[in-house]
Amino acid sequence: MVNLMEPSIPSSNLLADPGTSGLVAATAGLLLKKGWMLATAESCTGGLIAGACTELAGSSAWFERGFVTYSNAAKTELLGVDAALIETHGAVSEAVARAMAAGAIAHSAARVAVAVTGVAGPTGGSPEKPVGTVWFGWSIDGQIRTERRRFDGDRAAVRAATVHYALQTLAHLLQA
Repeated sequence: MVNLMEPSIPSSNLLADPGTSGLVAATAGLLLKKGWMLATAESCTGGLIAGACTELAGSSAWFERGFVTYSNAAKTELLGVDAALIETHGAVSEAVARAMAAGAIAHSAARVAVAVTGVAGPTGGSPEKPVGTVWFGWSIDGQIRTERRRFDGDRAAVRAATVHYALQTLAHLLQA
């Protein structure tokens, strides 16, 4: 029986992770220096990137909005991802990650976006896209970069690694 009054909290609190908070602070500084805003488009992380960003006080100066587009319909409705693109390539694909990043820019006032779509598990994987497969898309001032990664571990570990890698790479790209 589940006690709804005392929810289960994962032992590894992503938002309290000093590595993640350091990446958020670095990203915030870089965005503020350029005068740019950030939007997120998240599927497998369910808003964890946006949550990590807004954990930092003053984030409204550089964080514009987050889209949690867990379903294919949400990707289409909120971000303008073509349903045929999802049908052809699958939700976990380079094409969809790219379209999600572009859609976050098109549907916000941000100049920077990070998008993630993946298979966090424990189910949903396939031989072509095993559990832990994540496609990333970063849109920075009109340029989109994509990358596929595969993370080991349980659902929480895959999601935490996805957040960390998304922010780490974003900070790196903003420095370039």
